[in-house]
Amino acid sequence: MAGHGNRVLRAGLTGGIGSGKSEVSRRLAAHGAVIIDADIAARAVVALGTPGLARVAEAFGADVLGPDGALDRDRLGAIVFRDPASRATLNGIVHPLVAQWMRTAEQAAMDAARGDLIIVHDVPLLAENRRAGGFDLVIVVDVPPELQLERLAGQRGMTPDQAQARIAAQASREQRLAVAGLVIDNSGSLADLDRRVGEVWTELTRLLHRSPIDRRTI
Repeated sequence: MAGHGNRVLRAGLTGGIGSGKSEVSRRLAAHGAVIIDADIAARAVVALGTPGLARVAEAFGADVLGPDGALDRDRLGAIVFRDPASRATLNGIVHPLVAQWMRTAEQAAMDAARGDLIIVHDVPLLAENRRAGGFDLVIVVDVPPELQLERLAGQRGMTPDQAQARIAAQASREQRLAVAGLVIDNSGSLADLDRRVGEVWTELTRLLHRSPIDRRTI
């Protein structure tokens, strides 16, 4: 709990690639949520000079480092994307470090809090890593697969095959929805999303104060 007996709600936020999860995360932050981002954590734990980077270099060789000694993500990605055993090795190094980084960040936010607190862990692979049980509530940003493909092609320049491969590498839509406490449909406009995130914030605030909350699509 935060200092001085303040109440804390811990929510997980996830969604498939191209779902617009980052847009939701930004809007929740604007409402007052403390965002703890797993992607930021994953970069921090293998930054230049960290024990995490040393372990990655030891496992994969100096070829995964650039001229400045920093991690060459493209080279490492080329190795682990095509080899499940290498990917498992990398995950075994990085995932515990990410979890510790996020716990530390959460504790710092709680220690600094001057009132009740809603903490949102932005975790792309929440369903894949079976972490749903670690939160008071899981929010899933949901779009139909055909819209994911359209966005990945239009916004990120992926070919249909590339986009399909990225989607297939993640949990299925059904697996994500199975762990959802609240679902944000993000198949509409950004104005629609503003409204839906506002409604979700109202629900999170109610849950923080222990009012009844229904599992529903916002």
